[in-house]
Amino acid sequence: MKHWLMKSEPGEFGIDDLASRPNQTEHWDGVRNYQARNMIRDEMKIDDLVFIYHSNCEVPAILGIARIVREAYPDHTAFNPEHKHFDPMSKPDSPRWFMVDVQFVRKLRRAIPLVELKDKPELEGLTLIRRGNRLSVLPVPEEMWNFILSLE
Repeated sequence: MKHWLMKSEPGEFGIDDLASRPNQTEHWDGVRNYQARNMIRDEMKIDDLVFIYHSNCEVPAILGIARIVREAYPDHTAFNPEHKHFDPMSKPDSPRWFMVDVQFVRKLRRAIPLVELKDKPELEGLTLIRRGNRLSVLPVPEEMWNFILSLE
């Protein structure tokens, strides 16, 4: 089992949105970065755990945990010209973009803000806190996953 962090914007789709979906499950669409796409397509497996991280908000933070419940399949939003994630280069018979389904597991006992994560020497090397990181999907080594959980 691997561990991940997926960024979302709470105004677009946050952890509360996931928790309110039927079966607390939703597809994770709109990833439009090749490196992130490759992780979704090639590495994410059923039962992998995911930190849900809110970005582009007043206090960027890890807020909860989800689980991968369906492995990669074509991101249908790329095929719809009316959708904001439309990509004319992605075709149903040759998809460029993929998504997974995630299911809400739980909220953390408290939000763990990015500024706090940056102050922890145990998290040195965590992709999330690297300068210039823009990926919306990130691997989290197991020892760092466990350390982050210990901060709750």
